[in-house]
Amino acid sequence: MKAFLKNHHQTPRKTRLIADLIRGKKVSVALAELDLVIKKSAAPIKKLIESAVANAKSNFKANEEDLYVKNLTVDKGNVIKRSQPMSRGRAFPIRHRLSHIQVELEAKSSNLNPKS
Repeated sequence: MKAFLKNHHQTPRKTRLIADLIRGKKVSVALAELDLVIKKSAAPIKKLIESAVANAKSNFKANEEDLYVKNLTVDKGNVIKRSQPMSRGRAFPIRHRLSHIQVELEAKSSNLNPKS
């Protein structure tokens, strides 16, 4: 039961702070904690976990109470390169770093079978 978010507009270093907070916790606890966190990446990660829960319910007929966050990885995405004009005709590079986020859920009872 996986879900992906590609090219999230925040650096992986800042996004990993939230990922480390909820990795290994039950889905209900993780969603409750994400409501209280005041960080930009908390809302997209919450939406991503809800998407993974919906995938688990529809494809594997899993209960939300049994699910926990097995793995949550934040990897480096694309880098958007811009330049800031400076005095005397110089330019200062600006790098907008993006993140790829992957969440993987698993049920405590691992006897889930996909729909036939």
